[in-house]
Amino acid sequence: MTSVAEKNADRISRRQVDKFAERRDQLAEAALHTLSELGYARTSLREIAQNSEFSHGVLHYYFRDKVDLITHCVKFYKARCVTRYDDVVAHSQTPEELEAGFGAAMAATLREEATMHRLWYDLRVQSMFEESFRADVADIDKSLENMIWRIVARYAELLGAEPVVSPRVMYALFDGLFQQALIAHLAGDDEAATVLQTNVKTVLVQVIPAA
Repeated sequence: MTSVAEKNADRISRRQVDKFAERRDQLAEAALHTLSELGYARTSLREIAQNSEFSHGVLHYYFRDKVDLITHCVKFYKARCVTRYDDVVAHSQTPEELEAGFGAAMAATLREEATMHRLWYDLRVQSMFEESFRADVADIDKSLENMIWRIVARYAELLGAEPVVSPRVMYALFDGLFQQALIAHLAGDDEAATVLQTNVKTVLVQVIPAA
């Protein structure tokens, strides 16, 4: 049997792990702005420290290196981003509501968080050259694929129809649309978000035809 002392030690250990993870999230949130502005190539732990309230030593204590920090930052941001779309799925009662909510959410995050998404695409490209990124990028990609499929599956359910493509293809379609819109938006195209919102509706109608 486990003694009281062992149980207490286990609880203390879990609290320490939780506090460590919470601190990593706090540091990641603070570092996101600098990372999103500078990108992978021009960022170091020292550079991030100089642009935040945290010292280089603190960052190095919680993160092994730049790769560890950047991947944690992107994971932290994308996990938070996913909840926006899950809310659309939860509150939509008709295909039209989900269609409008999904398009609006995509357009809003493009307008408001373009540099964050730029960081994600930067990281994904770097994973082609640096093996240390690949597992984390694959995990993030899978979470985004699952997010898109939850939206599409709910839309199909409300429509009483079936998607005509696989989850992977569906993700590729919407990811491609978003990346194109992001490039246009960063280049100064004021209509990029509006066009994206329209294209989201077009794709949904094409890949999930009404029964």
